[in-house]
Amino acid sequence: MGKDIELAILFADVVGSTRIYEVMGDLLARDMVLTCVEIMRSATEQNHGTVIKTIGDEIMATFPTANDALNAASRMQHDINSRSELKVEGQAVAIRIGGHFGPVVLENRDIFGAAVHTANRMTSQAKAGQIMVTSAVVQRLAPEWRSAVRQIDVATLKGKSNEDELFEVLWQKEDATSMLPAIALGSGVARERQRPRRLRIRFQGREVLVDDANPTLAIGRAEENDVVVKGNLISRLHARIELNRNKFVLVDQSTNGTFVTTHEGEESFVRRDTAQLKGEGLIGFGRAPESGSSLILRYICEE
Repeated sequence: MGKDIELAILFADVVGSTRIYEVMGDLLARDMVLTCVEIMRSATEQNHGTVIKTIGDEIMATFPTANDALNAASRMQHDINSRSELKVEGQAVAIRIGGHFGPVVLENRDIFGAAVHTANRMTSQAKAGQIMVTSAVVQRLAPEWRSAVRQIDVATLKGKSNEDELFEVLWQKEDATSMLPAIALGSGVARERQRPRRLRIRFQGREVLVDDANPTLAIGRAEENDVVVKGNLISRLHARIELNRNKFVLVDQSTNGTFVTTHEGEESFVRRDTAQLKGEGLIGFGRAPESGSSLILRYICEE
């Protein structure tokens, strides 16, 4: 008989393993993939996890807590990212990781259930070097880890009828020798004191400030956003602007990306990534900003 239990489930796999075999040949590629799998296995076991199975370049693992799962996932990313020999034609080998927390049936050292499929589908949402998890994981995190996740999008995962919130884990914030972001941030190094700053946002005749009193501004099609921008190319939760360590950061969470044009004419495109906002300029959602459009934001960074 199987046993019902709630666990954190992680899937991790090597990105582009087919290309690795094509470039390196079967024997060398097999050794490289096995090295990655062993790194993932070791990170799992060091953080109270159990490797349920390995399938080629992928592992499936379970953990008693969401924190253990993220500790292991970030360790996997750090360790593989830091191994100089894990390169193909000068490009670093990367892994992607997806996770979920929910009920499973544990039977014969294997697990079954809808939660397993959800965790696997989160892996398909991740890009190289990313860790993607569901809200079920985020809700169970300690404050240190919860501060290191950001919502990317809301999507209907394959095989499910309802929408899931997708979160990216910002594992790069973690120090390589520490298992929780708070440990790295609390290292005792005095932070430089800087003058307060504010970002002035103008949209359709309205002005909003991002500053110490209002450090986050949500932008998108849904009515719950701080700035609601309607358009076919605009996601429900399209982007955020955050005041982070005295810098203004644009965080894109969208399908079609965000475009920024500075006053000096410098252009950049951000999709499910971040960019610092400096000086002044225009922000377009899903398409490059045009000065006459009613769907653009104007920003001015002030000290």
